[in-house]
Amino acid sequence: MPASETNTSDRGVRRGRSQRLHGSIAQEIGTAILTGVYAPGDLLANEVDFSERLSVSRTAYREAVRILAAKGLVSSRPKAGTRVNARSTWNFLDPDILRWIFENGPPPPAFVRELFELRRIVEPAAAGLAALRHTKGDLAELRAALDLMGRHGLGVEEGRNADRVFHETILRATQNEALGTLASGIAAAVRWTTLFKSRDGRMPRDPVPEHAKVLNAIATGDAEGARSAMENLVGLAFQDIRSVDPRLIDESA
Repeated sequence: MPASETNTSDRGVRRGRSQRLHGSIAQEIGTAILTGVYAPGDLLANEVDFSERLSVSRTAYREAVRILAAKGLVSSRPKAGTRVNARSTWNFLDPDILRWIFENGPPPPAFVRELFELRRIVEPAAAGLAALRHTKGDLAELRAALDLMGRHGLGVEEGRNADRVFHETILRATQNEALGTLASGIAAAVRWTTLFKSRDGRMPRDPVPEHAKVLNAIATGDAEGARSAMENLVGLAFQDIRSVDPRLIDESA
């Protein structure tokens, strides 16, 4: 192999390791923020102390802080240090933040309810728009995702990934760029709530028929039918998660 190719390969490996290190540090600090170890307004230790405590370079720590700042968790200013932001600035739909919340034990019930409130507001309207604006490519992606969901079920990773793609595709099929910016976050919320309610490898029920009704309405251009089918799908999904988590059994929710 030519020396130039070897150098390029080595740089790629080093870059990959570096990115994993930054991500690992960001996850450790981010999880501490999300679980209340660090409260809004708290000033984090300076980069020298933190780097020594975590046994990483100051560069790696700074990169991790940049990751957290991009997610709205912290603000970092020269001489002022790094401070935890108010919760109102945290990007709770960021896929990493969702992962950190759900991987750190049962998520707070209020947070789960809020995710479903968001889905109830956004997804039915998005399905209605998708019925009117979808492309042939969108329908092909939805059908492929539904087929994978039916073959694998949502109790396994292949099925959950297909479910994520299904919901993300609907948001993008609206041809609305503002809604499109929510696609990855809502799809991640779908994936993590599904993973939570199927954590024993089983689903409370088979949700594929409800997804099929949404797809059929979109494919036939039935906007009202798509809205109604999606509203029913999200409502049943919330009932499912309440059935496996007694903390969510709250009639006022």
